[in-house]
Amino acid sequence: MEERLCRYCQRAFQPSKFRPGQVVCSDPSCQRRRRGDDHRRRLAADAEYRQGCRDSSRKWRARHHDYWKRRRQDHPEVAEHNRQRQHLRDQRQRLLRLANNNLVLDLKSIPAEVWLVGAGVEDLANNTLAPAQLIVWQGSLDRPRFPTPSCQQQPSGDVTQFPP
Repeated sequence: MEERLCRYCQRAFQPSKFRPGQVVCSDPSCQRRRRGDDHRRRLAADAEYRQGCRDSSRKWRARHHDYWKRRRQDHPEVAEHNRQRQHLRDQRQRLLRLANNNLVLDLKSIPAEVWLVGAGVEDLANNTLAPAQLIVWQGSLDRPRFPTPSCQQQPSGDVTQFPP
């Protein structure tokens, strides 16, 4: 028999004489991917298979109704990790709802400075939610603000220091 290239790892392999149409090598990771792809394909195409999988899950949950409660008790570090990740997911959802709500407020009228820190921040448009840490400093309203001189208004001679 001729050698073939594995669909997943692209390595050459000899197909089994019992499976002449074999397109995946016998490496466990490639076989796992093959089984997963086949499962997803059958779920999408076969309603009876999909219903059987759903029923199987329901039966298992009915037999092991206290599994997740015991797991959280036996592994508190996993439960805490999940709690922290859920908090981040909830926070992200709140921010997305705020970003999609254009009638909330005009960000340009708030007397605060917003600094976006992170990779790719220079490519962002105005009022865009960014995947970065957001640091907000509230500016003092009683502090006098002095305009920055433009390139045509550079001071000559004595340079005056403005108070911070």
